[in-house]
Amino acid sequence: MYPTDVKYTKDHEWVRVEGETARVGITDYAQKQLGDVVYLELPDVGRTFNHGDVFGTIESVKAVSELYAPVSGDVVEVNTALSQRPEAVNTDAPNTWMVVIKIANPADLDALLDAAAYTELTK
Repeated sequence: MYPTDVKYTKDHEWVRVEGETARVGITDYAQKQLGDVVYLELPDVGRTFNHGDVFGTIESVKAVSELYAPVSGDVVEVNTALSQRPEAVNTDAPNTWMVVIKIANPADLDALLDAAAYTELTK
């Protein structure tokens, strides 16, 4: 079962809503599909994304995948430690955040999945 205090995208990002912001990472399912993460390309603070836009890439020993913005808004924080230690995603994907986005359109949250729906998606 996936943590119930976060929401999920069909693209396997998790989203922890914290007031007017959304903290974003990839799910444990995504990490297991990718294998060992070796590189992350994340946006700069201040970048603006629309819901569904590519906000970065994640590279593993198996593949390079795109990361998608779960909500529209401005990036207000980036986990810069991941540029030096991208392998942190391998050991604790559910708690390793990548970016924080100030939510521009709260209605975007309605498209996210709860833990039960995400569990069904990943069966």
